[in-house]
Amino acid sequence: MTRTLIRCGWLITMDEALGDLAGAELLVEDDRIAAVGHRLGAAAETVIDASDMIVMPGLVNMHLHTFQAGLRAIGSEWLAPDYFRHFYGDIATRFGPEDNYLGTLFGALNQLDSGVTTLFDYCHNIRSLEQAERSVDALADAGLRAVFVHGDGLREPAAPGRLPERRLHPRERVAALLDSRFSGAGKAAHGGRVTLALGIAGPHWADWEASLANVRLARDLGLLASSHVTKARRDAVVPDGYDRLAAMGLLGPDHNLVHCNLLDEDEIGRLLDAGCSITSTNMNELHDYPHGSALTKVRARGGMPSIGIDVEPMVSGDMWREMQMALLFARNRGLRERAAAGLGPAMIRSREALAWATVGGAEALGMADTIGRLKPGFKADLIMLRSGDLNLFPVHDPVYAAVEQAHAGNVDTVMVDGILRKQAGRLLFPADRRQALGEALAASAARLMAEAGYRPAPA
Repeated sequence: MTRTLIRCGWLITMDEALGDLAGAELLVEDDRIAAVGHRLGAAAETVIDASDMIVMPGLVNMHLHTFQAGLRAIGSEWLAPDYFRHFYGDIATRFGPEDNYLGTLFGALNQLDSGVTTLFDYCHNIRSLEQAERSVDALADAGLRAVFVHGDGLREPAAPGRLPERRLHPRERVAALLDSRFSGAGKAAHGGRVTLALGIAGPHWADWEASLANVRLARDLGLLASSHVTKARRDAVVPDGYDRLAAMGLLGPDHNLVHCNLLDEDEIGRLLDAGCSITSTNMNELHDYPHGSALTKVRARGGMPSIGIDVEPMVSGDMWREMQMALLFARNRGLRERAAAGLGPAMIRSREALAWATVGGAEALGMADTIGRLKPGFKADLIMLRSGDLNLFPVHDPVYAAVEQAHAGNVDTVMVDGILRKQAGRLLFPADRRQALGEALAASAARLMAEAGYRPAPA
């Protein structure tokens, strides 16, 4: 058994019973938190002096198409139709297994570097078993906790009007992936930190027979399913599809829905009543849609929001920015709605936004009993922020500082499963390997854009 004792300046546990502590200690035994409190008096092989840091749970990014990292910012001025035309309908179709590996590795390393300890990697660009396997390999090599969401992809560049997600999920490929990467030696390579989910076409994008088969496949395999919900009810392929699935008992906590920003509050309420989780990607949704995100509707119906990034070719991959954007959007919408009703303002608390980025993601993943909080028995997935950095100093309240002022550059230390992945402001991924693979990623991105005949528009 390996013990690490962390002497904290401030400790944000996100646990109601423990609360926030000043000058506390946190003891890690192997991959789990063993004790939290003052003057623990515990012997440990490693002692970390975090007396000038904010120690807190790692962030949970609940939606990222991680393979796209090599094409960051090429679509900063795109709208949704441009993304589907240029990226999903063309550039993405040209990815091979190694392109997926490189993009996913660097996307995951960036998440880890910025304080994300758990990543929901929605990979909807899979056309072969090898492409899926190399994507999982990248997550394993990065070292963070991840859920690989096996999606699908076009076999060739899309014809105008073709909708790539209208297809049955490939059962045989999923079974082969479970065997090669999630059991035996494949599982040993990542120590169980990487798990599998299915990114399926649901009733907004697939006909009823395909939607039903896809949901049942996830249930048959005991896997979490996630679906894009990006249309108004009237525009869905099967407008009442989710109501029908709920009536059949096929929706529940094992079904995650992302976006939902064009649904009304009653529809959101029915999905929450069925047990589904709903994830908002606020930066991307504010970029693309006049309706904003569904986060405030989820709150209004008593649900726990979760948040994520979505598309790095269009928005930043920084979860601190996403959390801040989510909070500002929710606050502003609340102010406008209350003003329209003749009511005074009411504040949404900073701690609630931190919950969306930690506990909310843990609940959506079905991992609320192991991650998202720092308490005994939970996984040792934690991060440390330098409180002396100029944008944080002086810290008067650690939650206010973390939520309202912090950015990725403040992250000094990252621990996942009790293993240090970043320390003293530097990722512990081998520097020489990072350099060589970085050159390969740049070459991959240049080739993909050249093959598609795409160049980012000049400013």
